[in-house]
Order: sequence, then C-alpha cells, then structure tokens
Amino acid sequence: MTRIGYARTSTADQNLAAQIAALKAAGCEVIREEQKSGTSLDGRSQLNTILDFIHPGETLVVTRIDRLARSLHDLQVIVDRLNVKAAHLFATEQPVDTSTPAGKAFFDMLGVFAEFETNLRRERQAEGIVAAKKRGIYKGRPPKIDRNEIRQRLKQGHGPTQIARDLGISRGTVYQVRKSG
Repeated sequence: MTRIGYARTSTADQNLAAQIAALKAAGCEVIREEQKSGTSLDGRSQLNTILDFIHPGETLVVTRIDRLARSLHDLQVIVDRLNVKAAHLFATEQPVDTSTPAGKAFFDMLGVFAEFETNLRRERQAEGIVAAKKRGIYKGRPPKIDRNEIRQRLKQGHGPTQIARDLGISRGTVYQVRKSG
C-alpha cells in the first residue's frame, strides 16, 4: 500500500524537517509539503492535489491531525474525500488509522474534543468581551463605513453604484443606508 505524506506549517519561518523525517520513517514514498495556514482548506494546493489523486487503498499520512485541519468541519471534509476514494488516514504521533475500527473511533473522538475546545474558546472570548464592555474598556472594532459620508453623497445626487465604487463598499451597503434614512 502506498503511503503519501503531508507536512504543513503555518508560516515560512517554521521548519518542516521534523515532520518530513517522521513521514519518511513511516514509509511515505511521496511527501507533499506546504507552508499555509490550517484554518481553511482554500489555497492548500498540495493537500488538494493529494486528495484529488489518492487511489483506493492508499494512505494519507500526517504527523498530527492538526497538520490537516483546525476545524472539525474541514477535518470531516478531508475524511469524506478520502472515504469516497476508499483511501485512509494515518497519524504518526496519534493513534489515528482510519483503516481500523479502533482508529476510526479514536479519530472521531479527537474531532469531537477539537470542536469542544473551539467552542469553549469562543465562549471564553465572548465572556471576556462582555466583562470588558462592562468596564468600559471594549469598544469593538471601529466602523469601516462612514454612513454620514454615504448620506451626504446621496443628498448630492450621486448614484449608489458610484458611491460604492468611490468608497470601496458594496451597493447593498449604500442601499441600506439610504433605506435607514
């Protein structure tokens, strides 16, 4: 069975050498590497190439699951793409091997815990924002759109398309301001 390695770091200043060595030790015949954020599947050409061309019975090998995805949804998309191709996923540093029932179960549990951790982080962040607002510290992001500027231009007879183009905003935003008065 062919093992295809995938190594990823988020930034160019991080080193892929340890991942590549682990993937070679795991018997990977081909190793694809890239330095892209793991927060999205978009723009990850090497991973998408593997997912497009992996064959039945082959295994995608990573050192850890977080090298593949940072969200449960993206992880599920990757595993679904592998399942459609009758391919497997294996992690060298975690007991994940989707070719076995125990490996599939552990993989599913990892995904649940990863999503739980993300939800806890969001909850703590929201609580922190509420507390900061009560103390008068948190004001939020400054508005990017100057609604008064839009109103002034509308009064001057400028059309929504021209206003949107001049201010670098959508026409929908101009229409919302016009509707709200």
